[in-house]
Amino acid sequence: MNRAIVHMDLDAFFVSCERRNNSQLEGIPLIIGGGDRGVVASCSYEARKFGVRSAMPIRMALRLCPDAKVIRGDYELYSNLSHLVTEVIQEKVPVMEKASIDEFYLDLSGMDKFFGCYQWTKEIASAVNKETGLPISFALSTNKTVSKIGTGESKPVGKLEIKELEIKPFLSPLSIKKIPMVGDKTFQLLSRIGIRTIHTLSEMPVLVLQQMIGINGKELWKKANGIDENPVVPYSERKSISTEKTFAADTMDIAELKRLISGMAEKLAYQLRREKWLTSTVVIKIRYANFDTETKQSRVTYTSADHTLSRVALQLFEKVYTRRMRIRLVGLRFTDLVHGNHQMNLFEDTEEQMNLYQTMDYIKNRFGSDAVGRASGFEFGK
Repeated sequence: MNRAIVHMDLDAFFVSCERRNNSQLEGIPLIIGGGDRGVVASCSYEARKFGVRSAMPIRMALRLCPDAKVIRGDYELYSNLSHLVTEVIQEKVPVMEKASIDEFYLDLSGMDKFFGCYQWTKEIASAVNKETGLPISFALSTNKTVSKIGTGESKPVGKLEIKELEIKPFLSPLSIKKIPMVGDKTFQLLSRIGIRTIHTLSEMPVLVLQQMIGINGKELWKKANGIDENPVVPYSERKSISTEKTFAADTMDIAELKRLISGMAEKLAYQLRREKWLTSTVVIKIRYANFDTETKQSRVTYTSADHTLSRVALQLFEKVYTRRMRIRLVGLRFTDLVHGNHQMNLFEDTEEQMNLYQTMDYIKNRFGSDAVGRASGFEFGK
């Protein structure tokens, strides 16, 4: 049985959400992001014509497109609409994977004998638009890689089918940058030896690619040849992540307790970013020496930034710790999680903070989560 894999992507999602609520924003260059020192979280197609791109500093974006309107963004709105789209799609397909806040994979394999996979996908896209007011593009093919590339090529509001015999002709003329796993470094490396199109890459010997870029060489060759066996992973939400510490001896050392809470927040926030989650609720728990347990929680704008989560956790600790009594346990929990990208969420953060997180996460990914940390939560002499 031939596989039928669909990739669906909400067009300029944050921009579409804002326009859904304010029709006066239609047709104008629009940038979603932080202040003057922030970065672009999303931008309209009108702004993209001037060279504006996601993750670009706002100042640079405004130099390219001075007439653009900048909106800080409402991540709670975007999250709620993402949930609504998820519900619309999920009730109409046998297997759905939510790859991020605004993109989905569907496995419709075997469904063509009932209705026709392409027609079915068109009706799903139409239902999303009708029930949420948001535009969505899709591409249908035999695997996730080709479908994802197809969606990108068909935007905005694209409806594309790439049949098995059409895969090679479709991929061949495209830039290797269109392959999802090709980043800037890989592109530059391959470009230096004249490999710029998927056609050229597909004809490279696998062993040569492995020697050039390591173990991913074979996977890259397969994608260039339209081969991808990765399954669509059924979607499920994770409710919360948490950590706690029981002390060997009950304590009233407030400075040490605050240091511990800061460290907990940083480690849990790193876990959120690594697993591509965002949280909207922070919960602090303490247990006194007499085993009385108290909790306090606070809602936050969806985030995975530890400087924000640490600040809220410490504020909660000051509110919940009301007795002059020793503590035997302290715990921290982030709940009400949604899938999302750390970069998308940093509407209030500067370019410098973005770079700091990317650098710290790179070090942690390579050398372990304890390799680097903020001084406020770091346990020296460990």
